[in-house]
Amino acid sequence: MRDVKLRIPGGGTTVIPGTPVDQVGIEERAAHFATRSIKKGSKFDALTLALQMVDLTTLEGADTPGKVRQMCGKARQPISPAQWAEITSGKEAEYPMIPSVAAVCVYPKQVPVAAEALKGTNIEIAAVSTAFPSGQLPRDLKLKDVKRTIELGATEIDMVIDRDAFLRGDYQTVFDEIVAVKDVCGHTHLKVILETGELQTYDKIRFASWLAMEAGGDFIKTSTGKAAVNATPGNTLVMLQAIADYHAETGKMIGMKPAGGIRTAKQAIQYLCMVRETLGASWLTPDLFRFGASVLLNDILRQMYKQITGRYADRRAFSLD
Repeated sequence: MRDVKLRIPGGGTTVIPGTPVDQVGIEERAAHFATRSIKKGSKFDALTLALQMVDLTTLEGADTPGKVRQMCGKARQPISPAQWAEITSGKEAEYPMIPSVAAVCVYPKQVPVAAEALKGTNIEIAAVSTAFPSGQLPRDLKLKDVKRTIELGATEIDMVIDRDAFLRGDYQTVFDEIVAVKDVCGHTHLKVILETGELQTYDKIRFASWLAMEAGGDFIKTSTGKAAVNATPGNTLVMLQAIADYHAETGKMIGMKPAGGIRTAKQAIQYLCMVRETLGASWLTPDLFRFGASVLLNDILRQMYKQITGRYADRRAFSLD
């Protein structure tokens, strides 16, 4: 990749650095995190933090209002008070009721259902937009989609970049579209999905990360969860390092969301270690780091059960979504 100068809508220019990425170094360091473990005394705290960072997600053509309401119920209360009391019997002071997740993520059609189900909570309502997952619509329709989704009650927008334009080297089009979407979003948080599995190289993933941040993205996100390759330790580490460098240059703290393929609590804790060592403890908050997941939550609950009781719960012990 080379440095690319882009026009800023309204006047001026910006340069997106084409910083090369050491593929061998990235993959060696990413593999190192897979060997990490944490002490038992800290593990429950790490599991609780991971749970608070989950964007509980359903993005299927068969999604119904009933399914979304059920998911929102679990988002509010990942485990019932009665079941938690049974698990923590005699240890209630040590293990208070676990918190809710950070957000639910749904298609725009289901946003009003989620908004009603989550009324009175601090749980964010994230909605995929801009012709998710392909992004193959004209820009004017994408912007209408974003505007309408916010009007329906979304508090966060997850947009996909124009991979067609990006892979053709038309970076100005990609940049302008993110700027336009952010303009429509206003104070509504914007997560920019790179679909890293389609970008082919770490150099392009880093370049796309910087472009998305410079264009106004509040978060950068690995994937739609619909591609053959979604979040990996390698592509996540490249994006985290881009965030670190962008922060060093601009002072802006950009969030990160790996999505798709993170299924176990063990993986989640390894990602938290990666964030801590790449960006620092300030990023270990749901305001700046999320997991896009649909099955991760139950494994976190199973690991919490193990920490408290010393044995594993049956996989059917917790509600399925």
